[in-house]
Amino acid sequence: MATRLTGPSFWQAHAGPAPATRRPPLAGDTEADVCIVGAGYTGLWTAHSLLQLEPDLKIVMVEAAHAGFGASGRNGGWLSGLMPGNRSQMASGPGGRDGVVAFQQALIDAVAEIGSVVASEGIDCDYVRGGTLAVARNAAQMERLRRSAEEDRRWGCPSGIVDRDFVTARLAVAGAVGGVWNPHCARIQPAKLAYGLAHVVEKRGVRIYEHSPVRAVGAGLVTTAAGRVSAPWVVLATEGYTASLPGRRRRLLPMNSSMIVTAPLPDWVWEMLGWSRYETVSDAAHAYVYLQRTADGRIAIGGRGVPYRYGSRAADPAFIAGPPASVAEALMGTLQEMFPTVPASVWKIDAAWSGVLGVARDWCPAVGVASAGSDTGGMAWAGGYVGDGVTTSYLAGRTLADLILGRSSPLTGLPWVGHEWGNWEPEPLRWLGVRAVYGLYRAADRSEAAHPDRTRSSRWAGLADRLAGR
Repeated sequence: MATRLTGPSFWQAHAGPAPATRRPPLAGDTEADVCIVGAGYTGLWTAHSLLQLEPDLKIVMVEAAHAGFGASGRNGGWLSGLMPGNRSQMASGPGGRDGVVAFQQALIDAVAEIGSVVASEGIDCDYVRGGTLAVARNAAQMERLRRSAEEDRRWGCPSGIVDRDFVTARLAVAGAVGGVWNPHCARIQPAKLAYGLAHVVEKRGVRIYEHSPVRAVGAGLVTTAAGRVSAPWVVLATEGYTASLPGRRRRLLPMNSSMIVTAPLPDWVWEMLGWSRYETVSDAAHAYVYLQRTADGRIAIGGRGVPYRYGSRAADPAFIAGPPASVAEALMGTLQEMFPTVPASVWKIDAAWSGVLGVARDWCPAVGVASAGSDTGGMAWAGGYVGDGVTTSYLAGRTLADLILGRSSPLTGLPWVGHEWGNWEPEPLRWLGVRAVYGLYRAADRSEAAHPDRTRSSRWAGLADRLAGR
């Protein structure tokens, strides 16, 4: 069984040279046109997009660990067109329903656009556009998926309800009663994408300083332990690590997600399971899991094992703890429940890791800028992707580039632009609240599993939703 791991994820360990040996920290003061704090997807896509529009810009990136260290190198590898956040809430803003439909279409388009970018830039990140399949294993889950698909279609997302035969023809999931299929998703190796993007922007002149945690940030100036960057524009691209910045402890909650990956499965197992189209897969539990079939024939599965650590500790890049053995065992247990025809002797965990993602108090993503005038510069930011950041960060980077350069575009009119978050509650309320919410979700899953023919979702889940503010 897996051991408790720290440091790199499986993706990072199999994506190229050791990151710690790559780039030096910032030493001394320097100047730039744009300083980006954080070298994950958001920061890298922002740099890439800026240089597409203005190739002569001087861009500096400062990163507390190494490029792709955080969620960008630890996520489930879903490049999906699924929209994060509360669509009805976003539709209450100036753009109304049409704005949310446009946002949804932009995310759908982004799945193909990223495929084109990685092809043209020569980034080998195992991109396969196989769609995504959510699987229901009891009546309550199926009813939720049915409502979810109907809601998706109302907002312009072509999710389709499918029956048990459709599911099992693609993947031999035990107990499947149906599901929802959406074609707009690709599987990727996430660290390969992050490392590849970093290499691309670096070749175009971006200076990336690693192991340079930020001590202070403001309009026009970023301060690290060993130097400062002066720039008219500063971009906060810290997402799940935003709470580590001074004065932003309650801005975005660092939600912890854990993953394991199996050893490569033999061909006869894949013949039995199917999964030949490389769809990404999720279940429809409240405390759900997400899966992919990797390029080298493994199953990677993740879920919310220990979702939050007191005091937002997970937002400290120095604190990356792998999941405890109980979480790794629970994820493996889910695999064995989903695929019981695979002999127990075949299953082996090759790696286990954790990462953090940013959650806003209203569960909605946002991008924005605050211009303080030409003399003192401006601030830009993006985040709150709630676990759907692989695609959303690309859209954020393109949008931030337009906003920073003062360009009006269809992207700058989308409803998440200028959206403002409220702060999370102070401790211990924050920790108690998250713990209660996920405890209720797990109780709801147990209740629904005990009554597999009941179509109504557990009341425990409804209470959890109200407590979370979703």
